[in-house]
Amino acid sequence: MTSIPISTSRADHATSLLRQEILSGKTEPGHLLAESAVAVRLGVSRVPVREALFALEREGFVEFSGTGRAFVKALSPQDFEELYTLRLALEPLAARLASPSFKADASLLEKNIKATARAKTMLDVTRLDLEFHEIILKASGNGRLLKLWRSMRGELELWLGRLHRQHQGQKLDTRDETIRAHQSVIDCFKKQTPTACESLMRKHITGWREWLPTMEVEA
Repeated sequence: MTSIPISTSRADHATSLLRQEILSGKTEPGHLLAESAVAVRLGVSRVPVREALFALEREGFVEFSGTGRAFVKALSPQDFEELYTLRLALEPLAARLASPSFKADASLLEKNIKATARAKTMLDVTRLDLEFHEIILKASGNGRLLKLWRSMRGELELWLGRLHRQHQGQKLDTRDETIRAHQSVIDCFKKQTPTACESLMRKHITGWREWLPTMEVEA
């Protein structure tokens, strides 16, 4: 068996820790991720930190300045609108294509809802929310649709996580609302036509648009 180089495992560990800090909101948008400071904090050399930052850039969580410094990506309302437009184009179509598959067996979606009901943190709710939608994209059978959606998943997770935390901060039960909305999607898959499922998914994504924060997003 080929062993994994220590540097690789350390880079993966650093990537996982930094990703969780970003998605949980512990590390805020626009925050400087200085290699040396992060390395000291995580107890590793700068090499795995550098690899982690490059990996997070590919995932859409980090961006580099012209001088090579890494910052937590700060998405603007315009970024949100672009993500929303793409979701509205991709996901209703995916729901229509996936409908016959879920009419026969919706167990994967039902398993996701059960996991969401057990979620203890907003971070888990956000992750499971996006997993629900990715299951539908996979079931569409259209590899290009899935590839396009996955290309923006990191940024979707950033935005959705922030929206979920804001929503929860207003004393609204984000988890229960997510479960109710997703259960309606499953019921539609089981009982309605592909066209009806496409229409409901469009309504579902439009509802996401209504969660756009009204406060100014930090640059």
